[in-house]
Amino acid sequence: MPLDHYVTLGRSGLKISRFGLGAMTFGTEWGFGSDAGEASTILDAYVDLGGNFVDTANIYTKGSSETIIGDWLAAEPGRRDRIVLATKFGGNMLPGNPNGGGTSRRAIHAACNASLTRLRTDHIDLYWQHWDDPFTPIEETMAALDDLVRAGKVRYIGFSDTPAWKVAEAQTIARFRGWAPLIALQVEYSLLERTVEGELAPMAQAMGLGITPWSPLRAGMLSGKYSRDNHQADSPGRAASLARNFNERNFAVVDMVKAVAAEQGASPASVALAWLLARPGVAAPIIGARTMAQLEANLAALDLRLDPSAIARLDAVSKPALNFPAEFLPMAVANSYSGMSVNGQAFGPSVR
Repeated sequence: MPLDHYVTLGRSGLKISRFGLGAMTFGTEWGFGSDAGEASTILDAYVDLGGNFVDTANIYTKGSSETIIGDWLAAEPGRRDRIVLATKFGGNMLPGNPNGGGTSRRAIHAACNASLTRLRTDHIDLYWQHWDDPFTPIEETMAALDDLVRAGKVRYIGFSDTPAWKVAEAQTIARFRGWAPLIALQVEYSLLERTVEGELAPMAQAMGLGITPWSPLRAGMLSGKYSRDNHQADSPGRAASLARNFNERNFAVVDMVKAVAAEQGASPASVALAWLLARPGVAAPIIGARTMAQLEANLAALDLRLDPSAIARLDAVSKPALNFPAEFLPMAVANSYSGMSVNGQAFGPSVR
């Protein structure tokens, strides 16, 4: 399946490729990543294959990611109209200034204008709240985002890394007030991070939000590049973020991914991404690529179809422990529908 087989994002008419191109590693200011030339080559290749969904943030590589994308867009007339351009607000670009970040009206408008300048465009297609701000009323955030949509600076809005109850509150307020609704949710989601299946993923489906997982390969862990005996970070800047991955449970999951990959004649990364593409509610995982080889390896997942047995084995080895009441409810609901099947779901004997 090439990248020009599109899906609509959430409850909207916005069409995106099944893989978004994440630009967090565009720029070398964090001690790793692609320089402007290599980033442009990756963008060219992604678009040539039909890709149209590019995702970044104001703070990625201290603003260089947006600048690189903006220069790439400006280099070819007409390129901007083919791209669904997403960026995020919330990160503080003005250290020491309490109003330089967060989700207040002042911060949102300032961040949007600065991103538009770096991206060299007059509008952002999808504007994400990067994370929840505990110090700003959600009504203020949603009103400010509606202002930007009405002004034409932003086309659609979404939330990233925000508790399910807060996203549901924001969406309900927007619907009640007639404001621009959320259409998407970006969260960490992979075979090594499935706890979103407790509240966030079901909430997104109920609220009409397309899910765009970040870190679908858990910083390369699911590509099989690390082992129990060799798990050194490939660059000093990534060592701290990778350390959380190196435990026996995760290596057991990676072992199963490798086994399925060997059976399928595919790479471990393709298997992990194909599994994620098949999860309920997932619209487009955000794949990162610092090199062309990584991009090509990841896109191979579009042509891979895992059989039910392989999916069942991957599900079992990666099964997460979910917060209450996620694991309690299936047992409790059996008391309502014992011995029956509803929407294809069969219920066993009631628990008394």
